[in-house]
Amino acid sequence: MIIAQITDTHIRRKGKLLHHMVNPGKRLRKAIEHLNLLDPKPDVVLATGDLTESGKRKEYKRLRELLEPLRVPMYVIPGNHDRREVFREAFADQYYLPAYGPLNYTIEDYPVRLIALDTTNDGEAGGVMDDERLAWLDSRLALAPNRPTLIFMHHPPFRTGIRALDALGFRGADELGAIVRRNPQIERIICGHIHRAIEMRWNGTTICTALSTAHQFALELRSLHPLGIVLEPPGFALHIWGEGQMATHHCLVSP
Repeated sequence: MIIAQITDTHIRRKGKLLHHMVNPGKRLRKAIEHLNLLDPKPDVVLATGDLTESGKRKEYKRLRELLEPLRVPMYVIPGNHDRREVFREAFADQYYLPAYGPLNYTIEDYPVRLIALDTTNDGEAGGVMDDERLAWLDSRLALAPNRPTLIFMHHPPFRTGIRALDALGFRGADELGAIVRRNPQIERIICGHIHRAIEMRWNGTTICTALSTAHQFALELRSLHPLGIVLEPPGFALHIWGEGQMATHHCLVSP
C-alpha cells in the first residue's frame, strides 16, 4: 500500500500570493501533477491540514478546484489555519467527515487502517487533544488491536527544536503518548504544521512531519529568533507499507 501525504497547502484566492512571494496554488498544482504521474500510483492521498491560509469560503472554493485533477482518493483534516465549520461545509460531499464535532474518523478499506485526528481548536495555533478526543481515539484503537494502523493529524505532539514552533504548544501530548504506548499496532503517526521533514521515535512508534507544498520554514534552532521562510522546493511524502513494515520517502517537486 502506498500512502501519499500532502500538507500545509495554504491556498489563497486566485492571484493572491502568500507572504508576498509564494504562489501556493501553482505549487500545489505541480505537486498534484507529480502525484498523478507516479507509477505505481498511491492508493490514497492524505492532506494533513492548513489547506487554506485563512479558512475563507473563497479559499476553499479555489482549493477544491486545484484538487479536482487528482486521480487518487483523498482524505482531509484541518489545521490551525483552517476553520473547522467552513472546512466541513467545503468538504460536505466527503462521506467520511462527521456531521458535527471534531473531524475525527477512521477509514477501514485498506491494508493499513487510517485514523484521522482533528487537533485544532478555533483561535489556537497550537495542537489540542482534549478528553473527548483522547477517549474517541482510545475506543477506536481498541476495536482493531491487531490491524496495522496509521494516524494522521496536523500538529506534531513532540518538540522539534525549532523554538518558535515549539512555543505554540500541544495540549494533551502526554496523554496522547500514553495511548500510543498501549497500542503497538500503530505503525506510523504522520503530521504537518512544521513545513519541514522530521522523523523520530515517539512512545514506541515512528512519527514524522512532511514538507509543505507551499514553502518551508528555516531550520532555526536559536532561541528568541523569529520563524523564517525559505523558498525551498515544495514536497510531499510517500509512506509505503509492505511485508509488515513501513518506509517513508520525502519527495521534492520542481516548482
